[in-house]
Amino acid sequence: MSLKIVVLAKQVPDTRNVGKDAMTPEGTVNRAALPAIFNPEDLNALEQALCLKDRYQGTTVKVVTMGPPRATEIIREGLYRGTDGGVLLTDRAFAGADTLATSYALSMAIRKLGLPDLVIGGRQAIDGDTAQVGPQVAQKLGYNQVTYVTRIEEVTDTHVIVERHIDGGIERVKAPLPCLLTVNGDAAPCRPRNARLIMKYKRAMTPIERPAEGEVPYAEEYEKKPWLNITQWTVADVEGDYEQCGLSGSPTKVKAVQNIVFKAKESKRLTGADADVEGLIQELLASHTIG
Repeated sequence: MSLKIVVLAKQVPDTRNVGKDAMTPEGTVNRAALPAIFNPEDLNALEQALCLKDRYQGTTVKVVTMGPPRATEIIREGLYRGTDGGVLLTDRAFAGADTLATSYALSMAIRKLGLPDLVIGGRQAIDGDTAQVGPQVAQKLGYNQVTYVTRIEEVTDTHVIVERHIDGGIERVKAPLPCLLTVNGDAAPCRPRNARLIMKYKRAMTPIERPAEGEVPYAEEYEKKPWLNITQWTVADVEGDYEQCGLSGSPTKVKAVQNIVFKAKESKRLTGADADVEGLIQELLASHTIG
């Protein structure tokens, strides 16, 4: 049995370094002012997909991401770890998208790729923390969905069995295919890059990344090695509706992004003595922090 898997991944600003220039005057995130990283939970999702590829011969894994040209690095990171390719959705018309517009664009790209057996993504992105894109993509594709997945246990021709985190424990779920899964950060961490794959794909680029005609270094390689050509699609390429993309398709707007640091007004040093522990518990109960 072989599977066709699409991994949804996002290049996100490192929210540990939010500064005064983090927002544009239009109320969108100023991505150029922040370091860009692979969304952490999307890496967990990628590992789940690659584990299935290892387990089921003939399985293909492709990464779909939406963003500016520099987001191609997400596709390359996937290639370095063992994916079979990817698609960058990049177009000025995609800019400023909220979860609704993002899920629309991603769903149109997935349809153009050919509907897969599984779509796997991280639970949420650290630049929004909404956990809405995955479920919205599932709704637009008409897919079954399971969220908060920690492990994919089994996949057959008809269903997938997963473990998912719930309050108070782990739940084992069986869902019919095709299915979309969102993966938690406590799932298995993603494998490291493979040195051989880095050498193979280090010059892989999208058309928008390449210099002007005649100035492309190693130009002959792109003719002889088609795997170095990363697919790039616009709104028109996925036959999307411009009114449902980007800012025009986004009913929600970000008002501000702030870096808030909590400061303790006072501190108290406790030992491990029973009296200290009991005193702390009494204080917490009295303030209704617990209980």
